[in-house]
Amino acid sequence: MQYQEFVAAVRQRGEYGSAAEAEQVIRTVLGVLAARLTPDEAHDLASQLPQGVAEILEDQSQPTLRLTVQEFLQRIAAGVGATTRTAEWDAGAVLSTVADAITYGELNDVITQLPSGYASLFGTRS
Repeated sequence: MQYQEFVAAVRQRGEYGSAAEAEQVIRTVLGVLAARLTPDEAHDLASQLPQGVAEILEDQSQPTLRLTVQEFLQRIAAGVGATTRTAEWDAGAVLSTVADAITYGELNDVITQLPSGYASLFGTRS
């Protein structure tokens, strides 16, 4: 999957009015996700995503945060200036696109590192 295809998929899933809006949501969601993953896992995930998307995960320099799903969504909401309910929609649009772009093994690695409740954001029940 190429960068523009990734953005287009997120735009369609999230029903965003423009590619720029979808890109802002992608940056916010993946920036918060990167803070939640260990640096090694963020790197592994980034290696399977298109250039332009991968860099968002690679740029994380903070220590790994332990965020509940609610805290994760609150950070996304703050980043895009939305409610937590809208942030859940945004997270689902981005993370389900991530799930489609990576191998099942990598998806499993990412979900295993997160507390329960995150899997549904990726479009899976695991």
